[in-house]
Amino acid sequence: MSIYNTNLTENFSKIGLGGGCHWCTEGVFESLIGIISVSQGWIASIDNHAELSEAIEVCFDQSMISLQTLIEIHAHTHASTANHSMRKKYRSAIYTYNDAQNQEANSVLDALQSDFDKPIITQVLPFDSFKANKDELQNYLYNSPNKPFCKTYIHPKLRLLLTHFKHQVNDEKIALCIPNND
Repeated sequence: MSIYNTNLTENFSKIGLGGGCHWCTEGVFESLIGIISVSQGWIASIDNHAELSEAIEVCFDQSMISLQTLIEIHAHTHASTANHSMRKKYRSAIYTYNDAQNQEANSVLDALQSDFDKPIITQVLPFDSFKANKDELQNYLYNSPNKPFCKTYIHPKLRLLLTHFKHQVNDEKIALCIPNND
């Protein structure tokens, strides 16, 4: 069971998300309205998924952004239908902290399936443990927005946010990476 407090306030909640490089996933979710904090590192679940896999922990204000919206954004900003050879390192997953989150995540993924041509492979798994990356690598995108890695891999995901989830984008933050949102 998790030692983390998932009820920081009545409106705050946590969710774990994995799917691709944690720098990319962190950059996407740090760019949204309603996000209190994002920590990137590795998450483990239980049983067959007990090995650590790159992921992020997101603390969010449910009055500003819903779990449903977070899951929609997650599904659309990583290869959620690709069962590629790197899935052990980059497990496509939603790590839930309680039964209610688990049920909602499964329902949202079921509803999202019609958005995709191939089956969504993202798993809904119980959160077990988190190992944070080094402090100097946290906030990777916003500490180094012009690095080639950021421009090549993260900026396209931010442009997708601007196109499909504009109402959830923190314009001031994203402008640090993509001036004038272009």
